[in-house]
Amino acid sequence: MTEYRGSTVYDNEAFFDQYTKRRGRRDSPNNAIEGPVMVELLGEYEGARILDLGSGDGAFGTALLEGGAGSYTGVDGSSQMVEAARVSLAGNPEATILHETLETYAFPEASFDLVTSRFVLHYIEDIESILKRIHSTLKPGGRFIFSLQHPLTTSSFTSKENGERRGSWIVDDYFRTGERKEPWIDQTVVKYHRTTEQYFTALTEAGFRVDTLREGHPQREHFSSDEEYERRLRIPVVLLFSCEK
Repeated sequence: MTEYRGSTVYDNEAFFDQYTKRRGRRDSPNNAIEGPVMVELLGEYEGARILDLGSGDGAFGTALLEGGAGSYTGVDGSSQMVEAARVSLAGNPEATILHETLETYAFPEASFDLVTSRFVLHYIEDIESILKRIHSTLKPGGRFIFSLQHPLTTSSFTSKENGERRGSWIVDDYFRTGERKEPWIDQTVVKYHRTTEQYFTALTEAGFRVDTLREGHPQREHFSSDEEYERRLRIPVVLLFSCEK
């Protein structure tokens, strides 16, 4: 089975189709858990120049522009995601979508008021370098708000071998950081496990002040059933940071 790194898995058409269907579910962690917290952390961004790392299909960019962003630049390494985003944002003069990876993108100095990234940084091996480049591309006082897969769920993928809808979770090898190979939608995706402490340390060493850390505490109103809500209370699946330059 092919191993996919970074955003390359989204260029597998079968994977992309299945991912799109799952991503649209109301009860998906993206919609029911991560999304509401991300909106809360964003707060006011009227007129802001925004850089979105891992911009996906353009839905987030559309929402940001409708919410008052001054301009939106999305960066994504998947050609299929870039195509979808360009279709979604076609005709909007304040939107730019770039087909680049985080590693190849030339971050312009002191150019953005806000940098966002959603469920991307756990795919990056050299996170220290990326965080320094994000810091440099922000204007003084600029914010960096991002989410990633919670380290409790990247420490061991053994429980996921029993199926996509987990009924129990194994937390093991938490302090053995590094590469993890996750079975996901009939493919193998490479991620990088770090502890929460390592993320915090990397951010402060890059020059950021960490203002907020959130673990995506589920709220009942975002779920379609009590059963799914109760299941999501068992273990955190998302970690979010709000930082300032």
